[in-house]
Amino acid sequence: MLVLSREVYDTLVSRARRGRPAEICGILAGTQGSPTTVEDTFQAENVAETPETNYEIHPEEQLEIMEKIEDRGQDVVGFYHSHPEGPDHPSETDAADATWDGYAYVIVSLNGAYPFVGSWRWRGEAFDPEIVHLE
Repeated sequence: MLVLSREVYDTLVSRARRGRPAEICGILAGTQGSPTTVEDTFQAENVAETPETNYEIHPEEQLEIMEKIEDRGQDVVGFYHSHPEGPDHPSETDAADATWDGYAYVIVSLNGAYPFVGSWRWRGEAFDPEIVHLE
């Protein structure tokens, strides 16, 4: 289970809406465990060649953000990105690009009448859906 505060949820949805038509992306900070709790979000620049349908975080920026999270005494618990026009689940591209085994991959889909925020754990070869709980 992934626990999000209302503030984190609202931040993710707001960033996704403001970022359209491109996908937004970033890193999630909090406490890794059962459940995993997201306490903060760190937005990153999407440097993908086709940001409307893909996301990529520059490796140097990713390392900087991860070090900042660890310096604050938090865990890196996962990553997030949006699907402005895409599905409310990981795409084939998401699966092909996933590398962080055991981490949450949160997707904010804006394709329906209401925003959808879902989470999946990368298990090395596939994503496992997980429950998102709002506090």
